[in-house]
Amino acid sequence: MANDLAARLREVLDPVVAASDLYLEGVEVTGPARRRLVRVTVDLPDGPGGVGSDRLGDVSHAVSEALDGVHDALEGSYLLEVTTPGVSRPLTEARHFRRAEGRLVTVHTAEGSVTGRVVAVDADTVHLDEERRKGGPVRHEVPLATITKGCVEVELRRAGEDGEA
Repeated sequence: MANDLAARLREVLDPVVAASDLYLEGVEVTGPARRRLVRVTVDLPDGPGGVGSDRLGDVSHAVSEALDGVHDALEGSYLLEVTTPGVSRPLTEARHFRRAEGRLVTVHTAEGSVTGRVVAVDADTVHLDEERRKGGPVRHEVPLATITKGCVEVELRRAGEDGEA
């Protein structure tokens, strides 16, 4: 039932989020009918960058108005949460890796894992520079189809800050 409702809400919200030049990453509905939580996850359509708080506020308002118009789907009260995927989002699609361009990521394949900075992503390959102390970075070309798990590594200081590479 909650999955059907989430799918119905996704149909309603997809054009609303797209009108804000954002991508609807997901809609999740949890909790009992009298007190549901509707979590809407939005992101930039592609490429590096972030969704600023003003932009998130604007799309939250638009999503709220759209949900107010679907009384037949959402009876009773609900709590709306509009959020972005955050750094803990699993990297599963080429778009996710393009969003992480310039970031340090770890990818796992059947052959092992590699941690490197995303330097490029094409239709079927993620290009990573593994940082090594001697000899400079080593380029890895990892086919998307072989990646079983990918995640962004949290860095307290990103490359290029304080004059370091």
